[in-house]
Amino acid sequence: MQNKILFWSITVALAGFLFGFDTVVISGAEQQLQTLWQSSNEFHGFIMSTALWGTVLGAIIGSYPTNKLGRKQTLIWIGILYFVSAVGSALVSDPYSFGLFRFLGGLGVGVSTIAAPAYVSEIAPAEKRGRLVALYQFNIVLGILVAFISNSLLRDFGASPWRWMVGVEAVPALIYTILVLFVPRSPRWLITVKNDLTEAGSVLREIDPQADTEALIVQIQQDNAKNQQGGRKERITQRRYKGLVFSAFLIAFFNQLSGINAILYYAPRIFAEAGIGEQTAFISSIGLGLINLIATLVGLYLIDRLGRKVLMYIGSFGYIISLAMVAAAFLFGWQGLAVPIFLFIFIAAHAVGQGAVIWVFISEIFPNQIRAQGQSIGSSTHWVLAALITVFMPQLLSSESLNPGYVFVFFATMMCLQLLWVHFIMPETKGVSLERLQTKLVTR
Repeated sequence: MQNKILFWSITVALAGFLFGFDTVVISGAEQQLQTLWQSSNEFHGFIMSTALWGTVLGAIIGSYPTNKLGRKQTLIWIGILYFVSAVGSALVSDPYSFGLFRFLGGLGVGVSTIAAPAYVSEIAPAEKRGRLVALYQFNIVLGILVAFISNSLLRDFGASPWRWMVGVEAVPALIYTILVLFVPRSPRWLITVKNDLTEAGSVLREIDPQADTEALIVQIQQDNAKNQQGGRKERITQRRYKGLVFSAFLIAFFNQLSGINAILYYAPRIFAEAGIGEQTAFISSIGLGLINLIATLVGLYLIDRLGRKVLMYIGSFGYIISLAMVAAAFLFGWQGLAVPIFLFIFIAAHAVGQGAVIWVFISEIFPNQIRAQGQSIGSSTHWVLAALITVFMPQLLSSESLNPGYVFVFFATMMCLQLLWVHFIMPETKGVSLERLQTKLVTR
């Protein structure tokens, strides 16, 4: 039973691997593409952000296929989008076509941030839900590390290294799409959307043969009925969900205002601005990905032991210290490895804190009937900000009138605000079943 749940969770979490790989692989190719197409910083920033705008759209509309088609069918289509995007991006010869195929991959990323965590949270036992959903984040950072390594290995490969950099993603995309065909449909979706109690019962018995499956089905049905009394369909806009919507918005807001995507997208460029050579910048990027992976494993181990809030405390303090030191390194002209070392601390803080918590937290605070809608709000916030930051980062880093240190001062200030939110508002969700969380967090 445990092996089955782990296999299903890992398979679905591979969508996160493709998410991480797709997000960061562009960092190795972006300077080659700007030189190839002689793009201005403004146009280059726009082309680099097309995947993120696709992600924004995917996050906005992702709740519809996740609910209508189901978690599993949506996950299959995500794999197809990744595959088409990788092959298409590698074969084009102009920036507009490149941007279009990157946009398709972004759609896959955006929808995956809804469908994958929702699926895993709905099959996971309460006491292991944190680490199983966090496998999605682990695969994100694994994809990031593999992308950094791939970029380093392929940076001088062939006449057009960038084609190999972006095209190699087709291989894991195909493997993921095949594997996800073998996972069952979500039992909670089968009950609340399809009213298919037979298949749902079969899946629930596979998840836990010792549990009282009939009692759990009745409980899920009762919770669903409460939310549809009088024929009224449940809406995320109802007043009693405003606290949950606010929490999903803020955790995503602060995630991006830490600067995480800006740093991952433009790591080689940031290191170069700090006075590090191109080869050392690529190697430092690999170090960034490796520390991200190791620290994510730590977060994975701790999330169901210490809880979500404790990890957010650790991450917030780590953010504030490391970002302040990166800012100081740029403002006071510290040379050598100062910036890489402080960014390594930053990435470790992110991986243990926000990185481990965000997708778990958003996937578990909303009731079954509106989980996909709630995740869409959090995910949309995350990706709108990521896209905007990606558009403006090349200009901010290349500006002669603005020291990059001030950008990191801004990020550090935002993390001080995150610390206040964690302390005064953020609820703890560790070890509580999804149905009990509904009773605990929803204002009646």
